[in-house]
Amino acid sequence: MSSTMLKEPKMTQDRSIDPAWMPTIEPAPEPASAEPSVDAAASVPALLVEHVTKRFNVSRKREPVIAIADVSLRVERGGTIGILGANGSGKSTLIRLVSGLLTLDEGRVEVFGLDIERDEMAVKRLINRVSVDAAFFKKLSPMENLLFAARLYGIDSKFARLETVRITERLGIAEKRLSRPVEQMSRGMQQKIAIARALLTSPTLLLLDEPTTGLDPRSKLDVQAFIEEIRGSHDASIVLTTHDLDEAERLCDEIVVLNDGRIVAQGSPEELKRLVAERHGEEPTMHNVFMTYTGRSLDEDVEEDESDDE
Repeated sequence: MSSTMLKEPKMTQDRSIDPAWMPTIEPAPEPASAEPSVDAAASVPALLVEHVTKRFNVSRKREPVIAIADVSLRVERGGTIGILGANGSGKSTLIRLVSGLLTLDEGRVEVFGLDIERDEMAVKRLINRVSVDAAFFKKLSPMENLLFAARLYGIDSKFARLETVRITERLGIAEKRLSRPVEQMSRGMQQKIAIARALLTSPTLLLLDEPTTGLDPRSKLDVQAFIEEIRGSHDASIVLTTHDLDEAERLCDEIVVLNDGRIVAQGSPEELKRLVAERHGEEPTMHNVFMTYTGRSLDEDVEEDESDDE
């Protein structure tokens, strides 16, 4: 994926967004029924987010809370973009907007050229989402859960059963464990099953919302390795939100840093690290990138989580 021009952090974004592609003016125009060329179709990004804003009304006496403020980004086909930010920065809200779970207040989102509001059903066939809190029928087994999901997508049950075994084995889950109730499985194992369920539908846009949060080190490495395999062997584009800076650096071609719902930095991991070294005199690490552009440390993020739990 081509590198996105790096920007210094700012409170408002440049609204001059390059179009995904422009039609070529020919001396003799093609008939209206002519199909777009292969090159033109290939230039349409996997995901296009343009000037998206989302507000939440918490009470009649308070002003709406702006969760996402004028966010624009682009994910090329086959690319992986990471969304970094502290708790409350808008990462999960952005994922929910792209997946259609929340409605847009302003702006537009396209998935492979399809508008998520106008072409809602067509878009849903192209995407799948894994959240940090995966939902299952807990009394059913992983196999039963995945076969149910396959049926919703119109996937042949025999094929779905074979694919379930193949995908879960790659994630380190033995076939014999697929018949046990999900409620008897560990948190890490359930998260692997959630990833398998998402991949079973062969999504062309995979939305991973903190997929390794709460996993033990071995399970986290298994999931990360499988995501790398997906990047190399599947025609899937990936949007990943994470608190794990090493994970973002390892898996992502490009990183967007959110702070208070706004993009404050964007570029490849190497570009971001070079920028904090050259312009801010910091060691070129993703930890310093995070602290420089959000003004917060990961420790502060953890402390806020603990206070919220209390």
